[in-house]
Amino acid sequence: MNFLKRIPFFLAVFSAGGFSGPAFAAELIVVEDRGGVSALPYYEAFAAQEDRAAAPTSSTLSAPSAPPTLPRSPSEAEAALLPVRSALLSPGEEPPRAIRAPGLTPIFLVGDDERSRVWLRERYSALREVRAVGLAVHVSSPEALDSLRRLVPDLILSPASGDDLASRLGLSHYPVLITATGIEP
Repeated sequence: MNFLKRIPFFLAVFSAGGFSGPAFAAELIVVEDRGGVSALPYYEAFAAQEDRAAAPTSSTLSAPSAPPTLPRSPSEAEAALLPVRSALLSPGEEPPRAIRAPGLTPIFLVGDDERSRVWLRERYSALREVRAVGLAVHVSSPEALDSLRRLVPDLILSPASGDDLASRLGLSHYPVLITATGIEP
């Protein structure tokens, strides 16, 4: 049977509500929990939007409550991610070692501390040459993030927890450069 003959079947299944709406929205199953900050508030915003869309409309209903406040700009959205703390990482000297991660884009991890600032100044040219992407794994405010970005103006530097990388690669400290072939302090 070719695809065009299957279209009525797919439409019947989808229109019957088998894959949409409240019947499909099930309780999340936790496969693994490594701690950290709950993402529940982000999902609740989506659920609230679905609930409002599914609610009956009538002139007798009261006016809907104000929608959740969404960031007006990328910088506001990014500021909502701060502060970032990586519980498994601290400033310090990470021993160099070889790894095998073919195809990995070079990644550097830094924090809002003097050791990271000195490291960024010293390694800026090398980071730029390999087109490394940075993660600010310990930063408290948009101003602190901006001051780090000014040290590496041509590179991407985003706030993100480094705990997953730390646990996968056995890292304890930052600043560090992770490439496809090794970890360099």
